[in-house]
Amino acid sequence: MQLTRFAHNPILAPTESWWEIKATFNPGVALFAGKVHLLYRAIGGDNLSRFGLALSSNGIDFERLTDPIFESETANPDERLGVEDARITKIDDTYYVVYTAASVYPAIGFSEKNLAPSLFNPAPWKVRPYLLTTRDFKSFERKGKLLDLDTKDACLLPEKVAGYFILYHRLYPDVYFTYSKDLKDWAESRKIFSPRSNLWDSERVGIGPPPIRTEKGWLSFYHGADQDHRYQLGVIIFDLKDPTKILYRSEKPILSPEEDYEKVGITPNVVFTGGAIEKNGQYFVYYGAADKVIGLATIGKQELLNSLNP
Repeated sequence: MQLTRFAHNPILAPTESWWEIKATFNPGVALFAGKVHLLYRAIGGDNLSRFGLALSSNGIDFERLTDPIFESETANPDERLGVEDARITKIDDTYYVVYTAASVYPAIGFSEKNLAPSLFNPAPWKVRPYLLTTRDFKSFERKGKLLDLDTKDACLLPEKVAGYFILYHRLYPDVYFTYSKDLKDWAESRKIFSPRSNLWDSERVGIGPPPIRTEKGWLSFYHGADQDHRYQLGVIIFDLKDPTKILYRSEKPILSPEEDYEKVGITPNVVFTGGAIEKNGQYFVYYGAADKVIGLATIGKQELLNSLNP
């Protein structure tokens, strides 16, 4: 089982606009008003991350807005280095956008224990999951911080379970699960899956797009990195009734950095997804490549599901 790259990747790349001149990558995705909406991360000449919005009728050819759609709140110290990696979940008529607020800890008196190691930038990053909501992708309402933890790759399940919102997130190097009635008070997080020794996801793992309901369970495309910091994609299936229970997990990656635009960029050898949709009997997986551009890869829904044996 392998994803098939779109022949004309990348589908989005940096432009001459100052706010997205360095990188456009790691989009969240949603279907709204008959169009695919990509809420992508852009890095500008000031090295800050903002969100741009691109729209498409066919999921392939995108037109983007001239200006960013969302950026840091200047009064919020958690966001002083930008907003990153949106993941979009639709529940009823509301789109819930979970994103990472980025900053760094003070240099004086800070202990580096418990920080995720980084080959590329050893700064003491402070990352917090925050929430936006929208109903039209024109106006966004800030809902604030979800967890006061150094965690990334957070997303909400598209359905409540027994009246609870379900949140997946990554406390390095593992994926965790928590739940809340009101998106404010959260249960203690519980680890649900971890890196695997001597496999493609041996160094860290992270949930990708919000899971998609299928007859075989909740489907998510997740990322894993190995000891060489090579990021690849796999598939994981959670039980429909118990979304902490894993029914299937890829032994081999379904997308690996092989093309030049995936191997050379701001961070080499990276494919990383936070957005996938079902469209025309296929799964469209939108991914950041080398932290620089956006690629598209697809697979037939039945082809994927028939290859699983949960």
